[in-house]
Formats: sequence, structure tokens, C-alpha cells
Amino acid sequence: MFKGMGWRAALPLGVLLSGGALAASSAGTADLLFGLFWVVLAAAVFGTVASKLGVPAVVGQVLAGILIGPSVLNLVRPDEFLLSLAELGAVFLLFMVGLETRFRDLLSVGKEALLVAVLGIVFPLALGFGFGLWQGQENVSALFVGTALVATSVGITAKVLQEMGVLDARFAQVILGAAVIDDILGLTLLAVVSGLGAGESMSAGQVGLILGLSVGFVALVLAVGIPLIRRFQPRLRNLSLSRMFNVAIVVGLGVAALSTVAGLAPIIGAFLAGMVLAEVKDEVEFESKVHALESFLAPVFFVVVGLQLDLGVLGNTTVIVAGLILTVLAVIGKVAGGLLGARSMGGRQSLLVGVGMVPRGEVGLIVASLGLAAGVIGKQVYAEVLLMVLLTTVLAPLVLRALAPRPERDVPAA
Repeated sequence: MFKGMGWRAALPLGVLLSGGALAASSAGTADLLFGLFWVVLAAAVFGTVASKLGVPAVVGQVLAGILIGPSVLNLVRPDEFLLSLAELGAVFLLFMVGLETRFRDLLSVGKEALLVAVLGIVFPLALGFGFGLWQGQENVSALFVGTALVATSVGITAKVLQEMGVLDARFAQVILGAAVIDDILGLTLLAVVSGLGAGESMSAGQVGLILGLSVGFVALVLAVGIPLIRRFQPRLRNLSLSRMFNVAIVVGLGVAALSTVAGLAPIIGAFLAGMVLAEVKDEVEFESKVHALESFLAPVFFVVVGLQLDLGVLGNTTVIVAGLILTVLAVIGKVAGGLLGARSMGGRQSLLVGVGMVPRGEVGLIVASLGLAAGVIGKQVYAEVLLMVLLTTVLAPLVLRALAPRPERDVPAA
């Protein structure tokens, strides 16, 4: 075929086109692909090693992010692309968790979930606010610290519960239910505190409107979505696997996007969408494909959480001591909320609930970053919150795994 074309015909196609079409591929694209390569490789290696050591894979993946990130090897930086991909990973993780959760199961633990969520906000907020005042901070700055302690990264806990196969356990259902309520109340609180930090005044009516929109959205999705999906169930059975997968993705992304309009995090919308589709998953096959997509994207989310943890700000002894105190307060606040809110379930189960609500993860980072960007908190306070986020993110899954019973020994939700 190449006879008579000379020596150039033997060169690789990439060399022949180096000044042509391939030149249009920017260096930015190469950086993007290499960054994604390191993230996926690190997630796979460290997640596998952690699992073999009996440690939750998410811990290994967060540590992998710290290692390859700016703090240590500086192979990857958390740019806009990776941050967006990580958020998508969190969306599909909670979508998958929703698919493994029945609404009737959450309904059966509604009272405990509500109490855990409310107490898990009141206690950390009070402790964080008091800590801020003790440090001599202004009221608004102290409120930001308290709000950072309120945050819960349900994605981290949900993944650990999923790995252990205990998502149908009663304590797990309480954690998931409380996480939804926690998100509604926590984001409402963040909106209020952010407004105060910007020098705005917010009336009780405005706060009530924000809260009402969030609660109304959750109720609407479940009240309309579940009867609707059951009505279309016979038609869905006739769809091929690929088409049903497309339907599931459209529903998941659509509800996740709408949740942001209602003032909620997209992961809550994804979780609700998963619960709606869980009503038909036994009769309609699509879950395996969703799981495959989640298995790729979710580890990216955990690695990027690690990428954002800048260890360089922790070189100050004062920061470390204050950060450790803040971590203790963060743990006490959530564990106390679990112990009191779920006390009807017994000591061990309620302790598991409290520990499951401890990780702050990316949610705590977001709150701290907002406070720093607004000039409400300084770099030292930001570093203290950062240390608290790091420790609760890494240690809570380890404790949860150590305390949680195996699936066959646990009692499933009624």
C-alpha cells in the first residue's frame, strides 16, 4: 500500500501529522488527560490496597489525593475540570445509593432521622460558635466555624456502608434519612450565615421561604415520582437495557439539576431520583450499568477531596492544637446527636448513627472556603477547619467499619 511513498510511509501516523491535525490538540488537553490518568490510577491502587488491609477504600482514595496533589508530589491540581467531574461522581454515588434504598424503609425511621438531623446541627453549631468566641473571633466568623461543623459529607459514609453491604440496615437508613434533612437545614443555615457575612440582613420570612422550597421539593419528587414510575412500569419492562439505562440517567441528572434550583445540593436530588427508580429496579434491568458508571466516577470524587486538602497550612503548632480541639468538638457534636436522636434503637446502633454523621469531607471545605473568600474568617481559622475536615474524613470511616456489624448479623430496616 505504501510502495513508492518513500521512508515517510514507515513513520508513525502521529509524527506525520505533528504539524497538522494533531497540532490542534492543545497542551491543555494533554494536561487534562494526564491529570485524569493520575487520579484514576491513584484511586484504583490506593483503594485496592486499603481494601486488602481491611480499611475502607474511600480512606485510601482520599489519602491518594493528598499524595498526588499539591501538598506532596504535586502531580495533579484540583482544576475546574476535576472539580466538576468529582461533583458528578458524588451525584452518581448518591444516585446509586438511592437505588439501593426504598422510600418505605426511610419512612419507617423518619422520627429518628429527624431527631438525629436536628440535634446533629444544634450541637455542632453551638460547639463551633462557642469555640470561635473563645478564640476571640467576631460573631459572624464564629458562626462560620459552627456552620463548618454542621456540615456532613454523606457521600463518604454512604460509600462505606455500600462497600460493607449494610445499606438496608436500620442504622444505615437513619443515617441516610438524617443526611437528607441535614442537607436541607444545613444549606438553609449556610445561606443565612453567608448573607450575614456579606453584610446583608435576612428576615424570618426569607429563611422560611428557603426552608419551605427545599422541603417542598423533596416532598414533590417523592409524592409525584413514585406513583408516576409505578404507572409507567409496564412500558419500561419492554425497553432494552441501553434505553432503560438512558432513561435512568436522564431522570437522575434531571432531578439532581432541579434540586439546585430548590436550593439543595445536587446529590440530594440524585438520591431522591434513585429512590424513585428503586421502585421498579427489580422488574426492569438497568442497575448494573449505573453501577459501572458510578464505579468509575465515585473514586474520582474521593481523590479530589484529598487533592483539596492543603497540608502546607498545617505547619503551625497553634493551628494544629486548635484544629485538634475543633476535631474533638466536631466528633462530639455529631455523636451526641446520634446517641440522643436515635436512642430508641439502643446504644450501639445510635452510636453507629452518630459516627456515620461525622465526616465533613468536601462539604466542610466548601463552607470554610466561602468564609475565607468573603473575608469573614482568616487563614489561621481556615487552616484549623481544614485539619478538622481532614481528620473527620479519614478517621470516621475507619471507626464506622470497626463498629458496624456484618450484614448477616444486623437487623434490616422494617
